[in-house]
Amino acid sequence: MYQRLIHPSKSKSFFLFGVRGSGKSTWLGQFFEHERKQQKVLWFDLLNPEIERDLLLQPSRIFEQVSAQKGIEWIVIDEVQRVPKMLDIAHLGITKQGLKFALTGSSARKLRRGAANLLAGRALTFYLFPLTHRELGEDFRLSHALQYGTLPDSLSAPDEKECIRFLRSYSNTYLKEEIQLEQLVRNMEPFHHFLSVAAQMSGQPLNFSKLGREAGIDSKSVERYFQLLEDTLVGFFLPAYHHSIRKQQLQSRKFYFIDNGIRRALAQTVDIALRVSTYEYGNAFEHWLLGEIFKLNVNCETDYRLSYLRTKDGAEIDLILSKPGKPTCLLELKSKERCTSDDTRALHHFISEFRGARAMLLCNERSPRKEGKVEVWPWREGLQQLFAD
Repeated sequence: MYQRLIHPSKSKSFFLFGVRGSGKSTWLGQFFEHERKQQKVLWFDLLNPEIERDLLLQPSRIFEQVSAQKGIEWIVIDEVQRVPKMLDIAHLGITKQGLKFALTGSSARKLRRGAANLLAGRALTFYLFPLTHRELGEDFRLSHALQYGTLPDSLSAPDEKECIRFLRSYSNTYLKEEIQLEQLVRNMEPFHHFLSVAAQMSGQPLNFSKLGREAGIDSKSVERYFQLLEDTLVGFFLPAYHHSIRKQQLQSRKFYFIDNGIRRALAQTVDIALRVSTYEYGNAFEHWLLGEIFKLNVNCETDYRLSYLRTKDGAEIDLILSKPGKPTCLLELKSKERCTSDDTRALHHFISEFRGARAMLLCNERSPRKEGKVEVWPWREGLQQLFAD
């Protein structure tokens, strides 16, 4: 069991969100190990059809079990979005009985439409993602992260063949059934086509009309499908940078899948070996490293605003980290083991337009160095610079 980056307090209720398969139930088991031995926890797994049915019919039954078993301090409800009325029960339990709740889910969509606001301020929110390099420690392998991602089951597969089988099953069964189960899409066939096209075009500025033509669906459906992927924590949007937040939202966003294994399985390329120095390898490295920064930013609670910059003439900065009161950081992400002045040209071009900004190139070089105004960092040490322990 790897030590995850999240650290909820046991003095307050919390939500734990994450794409299914990210290890939420396993983490909760470890987090509440002592309380379970002391019989201070009631556990409700809503993936169990019988438990789900019972709580749908009579959600207040939880309090009957609390009364019958003295000393209960915590109630764990796994996949709470399947029975949103449980949020009302949690609200009553917290405010009237002094109970604490740990509520997990792979989709916040139903909760946003339901009673989630009742818990505002009464339950903190944490996210569990596919494993980061920090969490894996010495077990981290860049080649595996680029080709197969870092979902726990992909890492524990006995060989590459089984890893590929898992990822294909995950993408073909879970992702589609998860959407269907939530009754978010009526006609699944167009959504199947969309997933494949979206994975192939991941990381490109979004053009809903173009994507719609590729997938054979209308542009409004494409936009809605991307929102579903974000709501179910399969990926995240990267907005275009602008000093004005309002103007930023009017620019073309990008969308990145949260895990390379998921992305490559949906694109039907997971069984194709990545070769160093190829475009596919560089693209996988950029996807992985940008996702790593996204995950660390959330888990380390650094609260950077993430965006990218692209001009009409094609000049581009891969990632911009900005935060009030902090210097803006311009980042280029390269898989190269030896970068040249061509790789720092965009950073040198834009650095003068950001007063007091820091320009960093994260790559596979072995030692940090400086080229002009640009800091060149091995990716691991560069991330340490951005996200101290």
